[in-house]
Amino acid sequence: MKKKITIAIDGFSSTGKSTIAKLLAQKYNYIYVDTGAMYRAVSLFAKNNQLVGVNFFKKEELISRLSEITLSFKFNKKLGFAEMFLNNENVEDEIRTLEISQLVSKVATVSEVRKKLVAEQQLMGVNGGIVMDGRDIGSVVFPNADLKLFMTASADKRATRRYKELNDRGDKVNFEEILFNVQERDRIDSTREDSPLILTNDAVEFDNSNMGIDEQFDRICALVDNLIIS
Repeated sequence: MKKKITIAIDGFSSTGKSTIAKLLAQKYNYIYVDTGAMYRAVSLFAKNNQLVGVNFFKKEELISRLSEITLSFKFNKKLGFAEMFLNNENVEDEIRTLEISQLVSKVATVSEVRKKLVAEQQLMGVNGGIVMDGRDIGSVVFPNADLKLFMTASADKRATRRYKELNDRGDKVNFEEILFNVQERDRIDSTREDSPLILTNDAVEFDNSNMGIDEQFDRICALVDNLIIS
């Protein structure tokens, strides 16, 4: 019987972490957890309650209201993956906007927010058989993960992917604004005091600037197969 392992995927924004994670979960029948969606949902709560905006952040008030936030994932058979629910409301579309992208790095710097979400994430993975992606999975959430991946690509490539994704969805977006958002998120994620985005010594780095999904997936599956049959 093949053993169930823990797969931690970290990396910069718009590097295809979630896409790879979903594919792995489907192939190996693992649980998939998009931790970025959890931080986005908290950011949506903060925005809807006028606790955060582009030019302001009521950090202490958000901390005092964290107990009001309940997060859960519910599997959507038609989509083939679990959607994000905030206080029992499906917010999957709302959390994927550029507006939330501009706010999430602020919210993610708050230690109390990270502590709450990390505890929930660790509970989800106690029995293995899980694929989790985010910014601190291999370094904080699952430091002993069986396989750690770190996804990266040039800022221009990532902004182009994000622009196409939002444009195809019908959102009115500006490429330069998206590029700035990508670069600013990189800066904030990599320099925050609590759980910064880092490449751990035991992670496998994938620069997919010029690599398609199929090539990445094949290479990663080879790594997974080697672990589950060893």
